Amino acid sequence: MRHQPVVSLDHLSEGELAAKLDPELLPKHVAVIMDGNGRWAELRGLPRIEGHREGINSVREMISLCLELGIQALTIYAFSQENWNRPSQEINALMGLLEHYLSTERTGLIEQQVRFRAIGRLELLPPSARHWVRRTEQETAHLDKMTLTVALSYGGRSEIVDAVRGLLADVQAGAIEGERIDETLFQQYLYTHPLPDPDLLIRTSGETRISNFLLWQLAYTELCFTPTLWPDFRRREFLLALLEYQKRERRFGRILSAISS
Repeated sequence: MRHQPVVSLDHLSEGELAAKLDPELLPKHVAVIMDGNGRWAELRGLPRIEGHREGINSVREMISLCLELGIQALTIYAFSQENWNRPSQEINALMGLLEHYLSTERTGLIEQQVRFRAIGRLELLPPSARHWVRRTEQETAHLDKMTLTVALSYGGRSEIVDAVRGLLADVQAGAIEGERIDETLFQQYLYTHPLPDPDLLIRTSGETRISNFLLWQLAYTELCFTPTLWPDFRRREFLLALLEYQKRERRFGRILSAISS
């Protein structure tokens, strides 16, 4: 592994940080575990939902910067299957916030040519929330400047199980021969198909685990963990994460001489 001298970037402005980016080395797909909303609110003596509400501003800034930089896909972990175990009051507030976001941001997504997709076991969502999810998907399905994927009622293990079920059903129906099954074919049954695997995963709040998120897709993804709480993760923090990503050598199990040749 190549070691580079540590150079502080704290004194640089957002514009100077952006100027340091190499357009040829930007990730095509960024995934984010948006962690720390509740802690952000609690530190300020606010209800936990206020942290989630403030976190929406971070989502807006990430979408805006992805569009500016030409990053093609952004996938965010919004609500896990495990989150259904939270108090009903918090779940109801989160579902209401989801509906509010989709009802108010939908027009902006269309204007920015952003396609919206939701992945997960969406049948578990309340009917009203599911309505807004499907409506936003339908109204943005033709857009192609960027894809925003929101993981809702999502679990990585469940995704793999659902993919196996879908593949098995097609084998039993005679649509696919068992001998044809390989990694490429299997990937077509994942929720994220046809997106490429994420190049970069960012997790905020200081936790250093992937929490059942995109287990198959993250096999060769670069991981970036930051202590910044999600509502404080804005353009500057995203630029710093991208600069950190560009220092990495993505070898995919190969050696450098094999890549350069």
